[in-house]
Amino acid sequence: MTQGVKANVLFFDEKDVSKDIATKKVWIYSLRTNMYFTLKKNTLKEEALDDFMKSYNPDNRFDRKATYSAMNPEGRWRYFDIDELLKRDKTILDIFWIKDESIDDVDSLSDPDVIVNELVEDLENALEQLQEIVTDLDDKK
Repeated sequence: MTQGVKANVLFFDEKDVSKDIATKKVWIYSLRTNMYFTLKKNTLKEEALDDFMKSYNPDNRFDRKATYSAMNPEGRWRYFDIDELLKRDKTILDIFWIKDESIDDVDSLSDPDVIVNELVEDLENALEQLQEIVTDLDDKK
């Protein structure tokens, strides 16, 4: 696994205000699993986005076709029903479905200090969130 930022890009369509949820499907393209880009050695180039642009089909979003299926589990483009996503714990969108090849390769794992620093950051964020809950509960007394 290489160091770097793994991120998602979200696109939104402007809709009229409504009490009903307008979104029925959330389309996701996985450009992060088994794709390793860096700022210097392996920069993100336009051709890396060609498959996404073809799949995204901005001219006719109703004609989109998923590349993921049970027969093609490496397909990077798929949708999730909004109800399925809303049922997730805290409705997080940290979604993976492609097998990460680096997990089987011990030599490609991050250095222990990188892993520990990431864990510390996660724990500090969790502690901050717990502190916010305590503060909210104290305010309600």
